[in-house]
Amino acid sequence: MKITTQKELDDLIATANESNTIVLNEDLKITFDCTIPCNIDAYNITAGNIKADNIEYYAFCIAYHSLECKSISGIRENSIHKCLDQEIKTIKEEKKVTIELTESQLDKIKHLI
Repeated sequence: MKITTQKELDDLIATANESNTIVLNEDLKITFDCTIPCNIDAYNITAGNIKADNIEYYAFCIAYHSLECKSISGIRENSIHKCLDQEIKTIKEEKKVTIELTESQLDKIKHLI
C-alpha cells in the first residue's frame, strides 16, 4: 500500500477503531496516538479527544472525551467550547529558572537552610 494523497491518508485513518488501531491484515496492525503539541486555528472543531497548546476557533469547539490546552478562545461573540465527558483541563506552562552560583555562594545558602 502506498499513500500519496491527503484523502488516501484520511480514508485510512477513518478505519481506525476506538483504540486508535488500524488493522491492515492479520499480521500488521498500526496503533497510534495523535497528541501533537501545536496550536489549532480552525473554523469549527468536533473531536473525540483534543490536546493542543492554544486553540482558536470561530463558533464552537466540542470534544467528546477530553480537551486539554493552554488556552482556548472563540472568535465569534457567542462562541462556545465544551468537553462532554469531563472538565476542560488547562495545561499550566512550567517556567524554569537557572541560577549559577559559586561554591562560596552555595555554602552560604546551605547555612541558611
